[in-house]
Amino acid sequence: MQAGARAEGLLARDLLTPHPRLKLHHGFKSRYLPNERDVVVYLPPGYNRETERSYPVLYMHDGQNLFDPKTSFIEGRTWQVREQADAAIEAGDVEPLVIVGIYNTGEHRLAEYTQEREAQRGGGEADKYGKLLTRELLPWIASQYRVRTDRESTGMGGSSLGGLVTLYLGLKYASVFGKLAVMSPSVWWAHKGILGCVNEHAPQIWDKPRVWLDVGDHEGRKTLRDAEQLMRRLKANGWIPEESMHFERVEGGTHDEASWATRVRPMLQFLFPGAS
Repeated sequence: MQAGARAEGLLARDLLTPHPRLKLHHGFKSRYLPNERDVVVYLPPGYNRETERSYPVLYMHDGQNLFDPKTSFIEGRTWQVREQADAAIEAGDVEPLVIVGIYNTGEHRLAEYTQEREAQRGGGEADKYGKLLTRELLPWIASQYRVRTDRESTGMGGSSLGGLVTLYLGLKYASVFGKLAVMSPSVWWAHKGILGCVNEHAPQIWDKPRVWLDVGDHEGRKTLRDAEQLMRRLKANGWIPEESMHFERVEGGTHDEASWATRVRPMLQFLFPGAS
């Protein structure tokens, strides 16, 4: 099915959301993965008034946890992305942007968010998920919303396994994504295979994507050490602290939606800074 035909069906089935600037599209289909998934789109303040303006865009995984307390993994606890983005934009700290939340597919989340297969856990379908994003979802969003499609205006982000797949696909598609939010990444997957991916892809990336990398100091010693090791690996491969990379060790930070919510605003400020 072509993007235009798929878009018509999705727009006809928009559902209610917690805010009028959140647009929920039900049942996005793909040629690459069998599972349909919902997509929620955040529009910044002023989007409907400034009809000639186009916006940068941030694609985020685990979309059901970002905005709606009724759909989040733990009911009532979200990343508060709309509230955080609205406040930062209205303060001039963040450039107005569109944020696309891609719902995960439940039991298939692990497979789609991992780049290698493990003997016991399975996984390894991130390449197919990357094709869904770059060949299907990005063009569809551009056909329906006023988003800029250049690399410097296109970001991707997620946490845990969502942080892992963000970095993996961000390296693989460095010509597409110029900004990456890698939050509490699951570096441990496949014997820390993502570290080898950095070594493999980085020499081929002349213009490094801008990376926000964080971890909470209450996420466990192993998670903290892994994130710090990833930070050092990025530095060794050409990322420059406070220029092309920011590493945040979050005091009291934990591995959950409430903690990630506190990191949304500073992450947006680093990746999509405002003019002020």
